Amino acid sequence: MSGENRRIRTTIFDLDGTLVQTEKLKALSYARAAMELCPHTISEEQVLEAYKDVVGLPRREVASALVERFDLKEKAGARMDELGVDTVWQAYVQVRLAYYDEMISDPDVIRENRWPHAIELLEVARETGCSTALATMSGRERAAQVLEALDVSEAFDFVATVDDVERGKPDPEIYTLVCRELDAGVEESLAFEDSPSGVEAALAAGLLCIAVTTPFTRKKIHAQDLLEERWIVDEPDMLPNVARGLIEGESG
Repeated sequence: MSGENRRIRTTIFDLDGTLVQTEKLKALSYARAAMELCPHTISEEQVLEAYKDVVGLPRREVASALVERFDLKEKAGARMDELGVDTVWQAYVQVRLAYYDEMISDPDVIRENRWPHAIELLEVARETGCSTALATMSGRERAAQVLEALDVSEAFDFVATVDDVERGKPDPEIYTLVCRELDAGVEESLAFEDSPSGVEAALAAGLLCIAVTTPFTRKKIHAQDLLEERWIVDEPDMLPNVARGLIEGESG
């Protein structure tokens, strides 16, 4: 990806993992559900480490891998009827969603897990006259809840969620949709992502992309080898410095 001589007029932010550390909360929910369903004692840290190996995969694959890894079949299977599902992995997901919903429904938890550097960058983009958009694989209701807790509900010119597309990331559909709705050229648009699938989607749509990694996505994004290292930010506090030149119209 080259940033030379490309004036950025539109900035597009991912939500989960980019504006707020929901990936961390998701990981914690998988860990707590696994601890509840495991027939022997396991630690939260063990599950969090295992989650790093499957982060970014479809929910079924994540859940199935952790079911096998931590012997969750028996206890999860015993709750299938209660939870109204047909498979063990779905039962595990329902248990973990109860933990996740409890965390994400608390505005204080969302605010405590916001990424200040990304919020600052959103403000910089608006101050410099860029259009701003959100492109998230969260549902519309959930996205609205998080944006309200972060006090940025009015900060976006357009919000696209998983409810607005037929194909999720890494398919570029959501980025194509945003650019079309904002009448923005892809060559003048910059995406901020934290996940391998998000990076792939943005680049496939023709956008510039800066990846700000998390402990759960760092290894995979570097291994993905789709971005120059200068566009991969491992230290979150450095994100505004990396992006500011592009947003403010400097070259290089």
